[in-house]
Amino acid sequence: MKIILNIYLIFMGLTYFLIGAWAIVDPITDGIDFDIPSFMNAVGLSVITEIGYSEVAGIYGGLNLIIGITCFLGIFKRKIAIFIVKVITFIVGSIAFGRFLFAQIPSTPTFVNTFFIFEVTAFLIGLLILFLNFLTIRKSSKNEEIDNIEDYKESSQNFSES
Repeated sequence: MKIILNIYLIFMGLTYFLIGAWAIVDPITDGIDFDIPSFMNAVGLSVITEIGYSEVAGIYGGLNLIIGITCFLGIFKRKIAIFIVKVITFIVGSIAFGRFLFAQIPSTPTFVNTFFIFEVTAFLIGLLILFLNFLTIRKSSKNEEIDNIEDYKESSQNFSES
């Protein structure tokens, strides 16, 4: 379970961190002769005001960057790991659901694209990890109940002997 969780967190951490960094530096890549494709072209955005650049940097850049960093922190702290898996599962599921709902409006484009496929895949893997975590917690709590019953029997026996 821990290996699957860490692989997921590393993959999602790299993905979100790189998307965030890409969105933040995108406006300046035109002026610096880097051979990096445009983030805004990739997601189909065009900025027409200065606040637009700030919005891209904040919403796409900052949010994704912090999600990526949090994934990396989750590799070292299990409680954070499960929390971030819950957050990512909720986020990607919500985005995929929004795409699906939009596509139900007549004359709108289809929702099936590479972003949607990524979101559904991340959502399903996140649900699987959360389910496996639930099973692990349930199994360990049953073992603790058995230990507590044995402790109770032992203490009851000691009490009756005295």
